[in-house]
Amino acid sequence: MTDQTWNTLLRDQTAWHWTHQLRERLDGLTDDEYFWEPAPGCWNVRPRGTGTAPVRAGAGAMTIDFAMPMPDPPPFTTIAWRLGHVIVGVLAVRNAAHFGRAPTDYRSFEYAATADAALAQLDAEYATWLAGVESLGETGLARPCGEAEGPYAEYPLAALVLHINRELIHHLAEVCLLRDLHLHTQRETS
Repeated sequence: MTDQTWNTLLRDQTAWHWTHQLRERLDGLTDDEYFWEPAPGCWNVRPRGTGTAPVRAGAGAMTIDFAMPMPDPPPFTTIAWRLGHVIVGVLAVRNAAHFGRAPTDYRSFEYAATADAALAQLDAEYATWLAGVESLGETGLARPCGEAEGPYAEYPLAALVLHINRELIHHLAEVCLLRDLHLHTQRETS
């Protein structure tokens, strides 16, 4: 191996995709795209009191749709829903568990009412995650994840970093695909 460290390699895996593929594809996201429901019965982020999902969670003016257990088949989800999942379930909850962020979860989070606000939340949580991973150093990557990761408590934090990298790439690629679909779908105009 070269003089690269594992910490740098793990950070660079997501940072390179973030900088060169994912984040720039989200620039200019409009509110129309953010809330667009391309299929009937979509789960979305909605003004409080307007959702119809079994669970509508959130601490502010907006709530996110979901259900426990997940329906089979699961509902199609919007860009707003997917970004909410990445911001809260993928990043913020882990930032709170491992890197000193204030505790949060799907029920206590204040979901963004605009695309710009959601992207600002995403940028802030990603920056916290990346700085937190960097702070682990080589030794910290080998430390067990701990009880916050449930059945994966004994896995090394490096395994969690790899998992979060996959989640970011996977879900943000879905968001990019939905943007492409929005752009290329013929919609009725008034």
